[in-house]
Amino acid sequence: MGTKIVVMGVTSTGKTLMGSKLAEALHGRFIDGDDLHPQANVDKMARGEPLDDRDRAPWLDRIGRALAGGEGTMVVACSALKRAYRDRIRDAAGPVVFVHLTGPRELIAKRMTRREGHFMPVSLLESQLATLEPPGPGERSIELDIERPPAELLRLAVDRLRARPAD
Repeated sequence: MGTKIVVMGVTSTGKTLMGSKLAEALHGRFIDGDDLHPQANVDKMARGEPLDDRDRAPWLDRIGRALAGGEGTMVVACSALKRAYRDRIRDAAGPVVFVHLTGPRELIAKRMTRREGHFMPVSLLESQLATLEPPGPGERSIELDIERPPAELLRLAVDRLRARPAD
């Protein structure tokens, strides 16, 4: 039984990069949660319309099933902005550690403007920040500040995950 990890945060915090590097470092499998969005969600976001809870439900279910169905260490990049979303993932997957990537709004917006070929426009950052409920009491989580270099974030994440008691 491997560890189930969700690298979470608002758009452009580096979830895909950190998730893939974390999976590699832990000899696990990585899944980009963006690849699990129904096409209707991608289309809606591309139009600059924020997703609502109803839109996110089938996506969160897919993420939970992907974690539950995997063997060994599984890492998924997923915004997981609300506790209810994380609860829904845990309901399907069992115990999950959430690695929360966080940073200043200005840095995140700057990163968004540099992204090419992504469906998420800068206009949706505010709605994501407004929706965000950082992990709280009773949630297994690690918070990492994206102002640090990616290699340092990876080392911190691996060290903190390895220091956690096994499920």
